[in-house]
Amino acid sequence: MKSKKRVVIAGGGFGGLQLARRLSKKDFDVILVDSQNHHQFQPLFYQVASARLEPATISFPFRKIFQRSTNLKFLLARAQEIIPDQNEIVTSTGSYSYDYLVIATGCQTNYFGRDDIMQHALPMKTTMDAIEIRNRILLGFESLFAAREGNTEELLNQDARLQIHAKAAREGNTEELLNIVIVGAGPTGVELAGAFAEMKRYILPRDYPGFDFSALKIILVGGSTSTLNNMSDKAKKASMKYLKELGVDVMTGVFVTGYDGSTVILNNGDTIKCKNLIWAAGVTGNLINGIRPESITRSQRYIVDRQNRIKGYSNIFAIGDIAYMETPLYPNGHPQVANVAINQGKLLARNLKALATGNKMDSYEYRDLGSMATIGKHKAVVDLPFMKFKGYFAWLIWMFLHLMLILSVKNKLMIFITWAWNYLTRDSSLRLIFNPGYPDKAR
Repeated sequence: MKSKKRVVIAGGGFGGLQLARRLSKKDFDVILVDSQNHHQFQPLFYQVASARLEPATISFPFRKIFQRSTNLKFLLARAQEIIPDQNEIVTSTGSYSYDYLVIATGCQTNYFGRDDIMQHALPMKTTMDAIEIRNRILLGFESLFAAREGNTEELLNQDARLQIHAKAAREGNTEELLNIVIVGAGPTGVELAGAFAEMKRYILPRDYPGFDFSALKIILVGGSTSTLNNMSDKAKKASMKYLKELGVDVMTGVFVTGYDGSTVILNNGDTIKCKNLIWAAGVTGNLINGIRPESITRSQRYIVDRQNRIKGYSNIFAIGDIAYMETPLYPNGHPQVANVAINQGKLLARNLKALATGNKMDSYEYRDLGSMATIGKHKAVVDLPFMKFKGYFAWLIWMFLHLMLILSVKNKLMIFITWAWNYLTRDSSLRLIFNPGYPDKAR
């Protein structure tokens, strides 16, 4: 009996997951390697960070997804090195041989070489990042409220994260806690700014009665000349209008050049006092050691052909954000969006089957289905190839399409109920602070 060829997939994001699901039948032996035990639905990270959704509703355990697959093995490990000459990949749990290797490791936060920003800023590239943002923001509000009541000493005896906020509150540096700075005016930054602005307006006054949140500032900083710079002019103007209506301070055409944990330094010489700087300004590829430098772009992406095969290799592929592919329609590479990764994963599944049977592989080309962003209740923008619109209908379309992309029926239902409750009450009731480090004195 002829043995099956082995496919190792490094990364379980949108592309890696699509590929694995289409190979998890009988054609190949598949090993899926990921440092997380779950698939993360990144477009809704901002709702976890702003306490609108619980992380479990947008996280899907790989073992649950593939529990009926007899030919797929999931490994909770970090891919560390590729040894192409031996057809082997080295991970944190051991080495594994492959017939075909697919790199789908996506991207990580790009701090543009600024170590001080990397040390102190809050990224939002994983579920844990989103939870940490939620914790830090809510801890800041608790410290402000405790300072007003004169109860900061108890907070100073707690977890280091609490101490940072409590010390600022006790010393009267409330401006640092009352400024939330979001760097990056793309969809992630715009959506997060809108969510925090709605929290300020509708939720915090009820959670902290008697506390004046008028001094709380949501500041969005972007290096481009407008928000949502990659969308249409209509979307740019509408998003700017919606953000200002919600009270967000929008600063465009400026860059953050430094951050020490308390002060944000801008390239125009201005500074902003801030304890919570959320970095959504750029990404760079999650490379694995072992691929020759001439196969990698300056932006740390693997150069691939139209079949997603990495330049210079016959059996190593890359898909999604980590792959750089030039095509007639996209001579400068495809946008790093979920739809590209999903469709590259689908096509590569067919191409691997064709390659294994000696048939011709198909070439990939991206079909742009449009882009969208939501800024708040009844406030969204949608750019489709044939039309562009904004407002209430765009908001409904945004919710429907994101809900349909959620993997399980159970999670779709949970998110729909949460959104419906939020819509009716303007209150998510999900503002939980996890692992704040309080000593358990009751035991």
